[in-house]
Amino acid sequence: MKSIADLRSSGGLQARVTAIRKTLVRAALKTACVVLAFAATVVALPAQTFNSIFNFDGTNGEYPNSEALVQGRDGNLYGTTEYGGKNSAGTVFKITGAGVLTTIYNFCSLTSCSDSGVPAASLTLGVNGNFYGVTLGGNVEGYGSVFEVTPAGVLKTLYSFCHSTNCPDGWGGNSALVLGADGNFYGTTKLGGVGGCGGCHGGGVAFKITPAGVYTKIHDFCTGACTDGTTPQGLVQGTDGNFYGTAISGGANSAGTVFKMTPAGVVTTLYAFCAKGAGCPDGINPAAALVQGNDGNFYGSTDGDDSNSGTIFKITPTGALTTLYSLNTGTIGAEPVAPLILGNDGNFYGGIYRNYPDGNCCGYLFKMTPAGAVTVLHPFLGTDGNGVFGMVEATGGSFYGVTYNGGSSNLGTVYRLADGRAAFVRLVANHGKVGSTVEILGQGLTGATGVSFDGVAATFTNVDETYMTAVVPTGALTGTVTVTTFTGSYKSILPFRVTPQFTSFTPSSGKVGSVVTITGDSLKQTSKVTIGGKSATFTVVSDTKVTATIPVGAKTGQKITVTTAGGTATSTPTLAVVPSITSFTPTSGPVGTSVKITGNSFTGTTEVTFGGVAATSREVVSDTQVDAVVPTGAVTGTIAVTTPGGTGTSSTKFTVTE
Repeated sequence: MKSIADLRSSGGLQARVTAIRKTLVRAALKTACVVLAFAATVVALPAQTFNSIFNFDGTNGEYPNSEALVQGRDGNLYGTTEYGGKNSAGTVFKITGAGVLTTIYNFCSLTSCSDSGVPAASLTLGVNGNFYGVTLGGNVEGYGSVFEVTPAGVLKTLYSFCHSTNCPDGWGGNSALVLGADGNFYGTTKLGGVGGCGGCHGGGVAFKITPAGVYTKIHDFCTGACTDGTTPQGLVQGTDGNFYGTAISGGANSAGTVFKMTPAGVVTTLYAFCAKGAGCPDGINPAAALVQGNDGNFYGSTDGDDSNSGTIFKITPTGALTTLYSLNTGTIGAEPVAPLILGNDGNFYGGIYRNYPDGNCCGYLFKMTPAGAVTVLHPFLGTDGNGVFGMVEATGGSFYGVTYNGGSSNLGTVYRLADGRAAFVRLVANHGKVGSTVEILGQGLTGATGVSFDGVAATFTNVDETYMTAVVPTGALTGTVTVTTFTGSYKSILPFRVTPQFTSFTPSSGKVGSVVTITGDSLKQTSKVTIGGKSATFTVVSDTKVTATIPVGAKTGQKITVTTAGGTATSTPTLAVVPSITSFTPTSGPVGTSVKITGNSFTGTTEVTFGGVAATSREVVSDTQVDAVVPTGAVTGTIAVTTPGGTGTSSTKFTVTE
């Protein structure tokens, strides 16, 4: 069992940063800092206001967490510290925009630290207004937990990791949870599972957990050849419904991976780092979760190693990677170890952990365009923070974030960066079906006079200044949510995805070329229809109806799927694709004649008949060709081909000759 004292003493900060969470804790960095001159390739500082609004002193926590703060319904920001607080095991805190901090929970407050300790990631806001997070240590087993905590500080342990030898269910939550489109939370553990990683009790797992605490492991990393990577660094759900993430090591080059994972846990490795030779110019050791941009691509960073200071990259959902920025040049420091965020201007924002090449201090904040142009926003000096992690853009328009140490006590700071940008609204969940209730965070919301989903008006409820709800209206379109008030309007950063619904299709069977009518909801933005595993031509009739033509090659017994801008809907029943005969040759012959039959949907053929008499010799050459021998007893008549989808009959007769 790992005690909190064990966790505190295990390894130094440089070891952890260099290996990115290969040890469990960090030690303090030096506060001395050398401010580097910026290279000409980096854009100059824009007009802005930076304030260090809080300094941790140990009693209220120390070493605030590595990812970001999260905004609550009340407009305040919430976060965690890895250590410090009443029991030196970490805290959950609330902080106002003005810097007034309140510790709402001290970990290890229960006997034997059964409430856990060392929270190792940022919190995630749930649709009930509570926060969800993970810990590295503490609890009954000593290997971390998943917890829920209310804004008032009432904590409930939802799941304790490592229930049996070698932790097959995972060990140590190390990244923020993701609220999935199905209402469950998804996350990863640092170690554990049944995969191998050099005797370290597994390569980590991906898991799903309900808000009530029902836990399901969905993937073991580093099984077999470890091509999927080891020690996953967090997840993000893409607009296609799949999850995307990074693993810090493992993969084909033992340098980390980017992977795609279905909600059921099926993982596909999209990219293995260090694929371009010595020095790993494409990056090594991806240290943080990804973020999806407005272009549908994912953006992330690699931490690097002793010979590589890190990179910032773009990767398509199919795995094409582009290095946008290399930190080896020494212009803005080294080791971007926290996730990027997407700003309301479409650019990306993040933190650089330390200077380069000094390495002792202090880090930078930066902005990056989707094309990779970098602007330095603030260089840290140590007194205002040291060891820069992630940040969040609050709905008022300012950025807030934490540094791991530095400040008056060298135990970390909270900062605010304002550059006059416009206020906006944030949706707790960016997806939902017609009729569902959407939670909206913002400011001045008691003055709301209207809410629209890409221009379609919705009913809404003003709750208070910083929180309101709206119901997804009939006919809602995937796109920007706009809240109108007496004095102006606020738009969401991310589009709201209206989930399509599949009600039924008719007829239940048909041959290639026949039309199927699909009914449901939110079908107006349909971009693709798949029938029998093949893309079909289609026509959008209305928001509740689409017609589609059964395509060549469609297989029987498969479900129909409709893809829209908001997601994919799948039918419950399957479609029976009936075979069809277009021709046969020869058109006549005696018993024993080999006949070539052409048409569609012949895969799985179970019978071919000539005038009602079954052929005893047949072969499915392809989905469009079946060969059969005219059987003994055959009479002049039509040819019929039977598959699991039904029976197709020729329009002309085969003549049996003497």
